[in-house]
Amino acid sequence: MTVPHTSSSAPRCWNVIVIGGGHAGIEAAWAAAKFGSVALLVSNPATIGRMPCNPAVGGPGKSQMVFEIQALGGLMPRLADDTAIHTRTLNASKGPAVQSLRVQNERDAYAERAQELLLDVPNLQIVRGEAADLEPDAQGWQVVTTDGRRFQARSVVIAAGTFLRGLTWYGRQSRGEGRQGEPPSRFLSAPLARAGHVLKRYKTGTPPRVRADAVDFAALLEIPADPQPRGFTGHSGPNAARSPTWQTHTTPETHRLIHENLHESPMYAGDIEGLGPRYCPSIEDKVVRFAHHDRHLLFVEPEGLDTSEVYLQGFSSSLPPRLQDQLVRTLPGFERAVIHRYAYAVEYDVVDSTELTLHLESRLLPGVFTAGQLNGTSGYEEAAAQGLVAGTAAARRALGLLQGHGDAPIVSRETSYIGVMLDDLTLRGSDEPYRMMTSRVEHRLLIRQDNADERLTGQGFELGLVPEQQLGRVQAKYRRIEAGQSAMEGQRFQGQPADQWLRRPDFSLGDVEAMGLDLPVLSPDEREALEIRVKYAGYIERAKRQLAAEGRARGLSLSGVDYAAVPVLSNEAREKLRRAQPQTVAQAARLPGVRHADISSLLIYIKQHGPDQRNRVSRETSF
Repeated sequence: MTVPHTSSSAPRCWNVIVIGGGHAGIEAAWAAAKFGSVALLVSNPATIGRMPCNPAVGGPGKSQMVFEIQALGGLMPRLADDTAIHTRTLNASKGPAVQSLRVQNERDAYAERAQELLLDVPNLQIVRGEAADLEPDAQGWQVVTTDGRRFQARSVVIAAGTFLRGLTWYGRQSRGEGRQGEPPSRFLSAPLARAGHVLKRYKTGTPPRVRADAVDFAALLEIPADPQPRGFTGHSGPNAARSPTWQTHTTPETHRLIHENLHESPMYAGDIEGLGPRYCPSIEDKVVRFAHHDRHLLFVEPEGLDTSEVYLQGFSSSLPPRLQDQLVRTLPGFERAVIHRYAYAVEYDVVDSTELTLHLESRLLPGVFTAGQLNGTSGYEEAAAQGLVAGTAAARRALGLLQGHGDAPIVSRETSYIGVMLDDLTLRGSDEPYRMMTSRVEHRLLIRQDNADERLTGQGFELGLVPEQQLGRVQAKYRRIEAGQSAMEGQRFQGQPADQWLRRPDFSLGDVEAMGLDLPVLSPDEREALEIRVKYAGYIERAKRQLAAEGRARGLSLSGVDYAAVPVLSNEAREKLRRAQPQTVAQAARLPGVRHADISSLLIYIKQHGPDQRNRVSRETSF
C-alpha cells in the first residue's frame, strides 16, 4: 500500500511528536509537554495506557525504576498508586538492595486515569491516526499518517510497542495485530529500515483470562496484601489492600498435554521467527526446558475489584484455544474454568538498540528517538522509564538544549537502575527481550528503591521535570532523617552509642527506642531510611569506596595484557577482549559480553603485575 500524500497548506510545526500511547508513549508525551514544549501524541485515544499483559507495576528490579520515575517527575507511579488493589513488598526479609514493591492494579481504571491526566495537559494535543512514514524537512521531521495528514516536528519519539508489523499467534494460525483485537503498525518499519536501522523480530506473549466465578478459590493458596501498604508516590491508593491474590500450580497432566501437543505450538513448529524472553517463557517452554520439575507455580491475580476475570501469571501460551481449555482445567482450583480471553503470542519488529545514543536518539536519524518494546525490552516499567528519557531528550533537542550524541546522559549507570538499562541497551544490545533485574546492577546497595528520591529528585528539578514543591519536600525529608541520625549518634545506652546498638543483626529501630532513644518525629518511610542508613552504614561506605576506586581505574591502560593469563575471565570475555584489543579498561567495559566480574578480574590482574601496568593511564578516553 502506498501512503497518500497531500499538497495542502504547510503543516503546523510541533516541538515533539510522540507516536504510540502505551507506557513509553504516555511518559514521553508527559515529559515533553513539561518543558513548555508543544507536543503531539499520535495514537488511538481509547487505547492509551492499556495494560495488555498483567495489570501490575513493580517487582524485583522493576520497582526501583518506578521509584526513579517518581523522583524524575514521571507519570507511572501516580497511575499505579491511584489504581492499586493489592500491594505487597517482595523480599521483605532480605536486605534493602533487593526489596521491591509490587502493586496489582485495576486494569481499566489505570487506562482511564492515564487518559484523564493526559487530556488535562495544557501543552499536549492527542490525535487519532496511524503513523506510516517519516520524512526529513527543514524544521526536522514530518510524520505522515495513512490518511495523508502531515504533522511537522523538530523531534519525534517512536513508541510503537509490539505493533511494528505485529503478528499474533493462536496455535499455528496467525493474523496481523499489534495486540489482541488491534491492528498492527503496517508501514513504520520501512523508514527505519530505509535509514539503515537493523530490524530484528522479537516475540512475547500473554496468558489466558479466566472467568472468576468458575474458579474454586478455596483450593488456592491465598496471598494477602500488606496490611499497611506502601506507594510509589509516598502514599498508597484508597484500595491498595482491598484484594488478595492466589497461587496454584501445574500438574503432571498439564505437562503431559503440553508434550503431546508441541507440534501445535508455532514456536516449536518453527512458524515464529522472533526471539522470546528467557526470563518470562511460555508455559510450553517452561515444561520443555525444565523437564525435571513436576510443577510450576502460577499466580492468580484479579484484573480489578469489579471485573469478572482473573489473570494466570506464568501461564502464557501460543497453543490453540481448544488446547488452552484443556490445559487450564488441569490446574488445581480451575477444574471448571471458562476462559474469557485466550492466550496468544505476538511477534513484532524491534530496532538494534546499539544504534541508539544514551538519550535513545537514533544515530542514523538525528532528532528521531525510540522508546519501549521497540528497543527490545520487555515490561511496562522498562518502557515507561525509556519513554521518560526519550521524551525529555526529544524536548531538549527541540529547544536547543541537547546538542549532540556527546552530551551527558540524563541518568547514569552509577546512579540509577534506569541508567543501567540504557547503558546495557545502547552499549551491549540484546539478543532477546531485555528485562531489568537486580543482578544486572553492580552498585545495587547504593541505588535502592528507598533512596531513589534522594538520588534523582534534584536532577529531575534541574532538567525541568520536577516542580520546586516536590524538591522541597524531598529535601525536608532528608533533613529530618539526618537529624534522626545525629540524635542516634549523640545518645548512649549501657556505654554504647545508639547507632551501634542498631547495627546488631537482632535489633530494630523500635528495639533501640524501647531502650529510651529519643528521636524526632519521622514518617514510616523516614524511619525505614534512617534504619537502613545506620544498620548498613559499613556496607554502604564500602560500596562507595569501591565505586570511587572503579572510577579511578577506568582509564587504566590494557596495553600488553595477555588475556589468556588473566584468571577467572569468562570465555566469552576472553575472546571479545582478544579480538577487540581495547586500549583501556573503559573501552573493555563497553564491549558486549564483557561483564562487571570480568572487569574486576582485569583490575586485579593489573594491580598484581607491577606499578608500570597500574600507572599507565589514558587521558584520551573517558568511561
